[in-house]
Amino acid sequence: MLQVDNIDLFYGASQALRGVSLTARPGQVTCVLGRNGVGKTSLLRAIVGQQAIQGGSIQWEDRDITKTASHARARAGIAYVPQGREIFPFLTVDENLRSGFAALPRSERRLPPETFKLFPVLQDMLDRRGGDLSGGQQQQLAIARALAMQPRLLVLDEPTEGIQPSIIKDIQRIIALLRDRGDMAIVLVEQYFEFARDLADSYIVMDRGEVVLSGQRSGMVETDVRRYLTV
Repeated sequence: MLQVDNIDLFYGASQALRGVSLTARPGQVTCVLGRNGVGKTSLLRAIVGQQAIQGGSIQWEDRDITKTASHARARAGIAYVPQGREIFPFLTVDENLRSGFAALPRSERRLPPETFKLFPVLQDMLDRRGGDLSGGQQQQLAIARALAMQPRLLVLDEPTEGIQPSIIKDIQRIIALLRDRGDMAIVLVEQYFEFARDLADSYIVMDRGEVVLSGQRSGMVETDVRRYLTV
């Protein structure tokens, strides 16, 4: 479904990505691991079209989207939950959810039936402002907003950051349920090893803008991966 081939990305004279490749398939979670500042977020921004690449290619459903604008990628079924959530603090929960409709034709602008089954806490908070929610509730709102787009690829940037353990378990359960439906590919950036290990079908580990380890979950060696996660 998604094939990232040998991409390079620069910020001015500084190279953030060097020959990075990644594959994401429906019904699977592809995890991207690494310390802060190694290029994980840059990779996601390249996938969703928020940052242009200078080398390599990105294929989505057998179509080259290397130079496709971010809004067109959203309409093609790619949803992004950025680090820090970036919900609209002065809009209500309901308005935040409906902002996810922007990429859909008017005839399809309705919340997926499972929204409040996955995120029951949001149903009781529809009239509350997003900024009044806890960090964990805001993260759930950000994921639910992305799912309102009815995506076929969900891209998540560190969904456990700053979240209490009980909500982390809820988010892990939700990602597993979405994967197990079989119709969605998921790319997950994470630093929390146990969270990533338990969800990953495949993984890459990045260091200094490059992929230094990759493979299937069955072949993941914890000591090798952790070496690139510790400061």
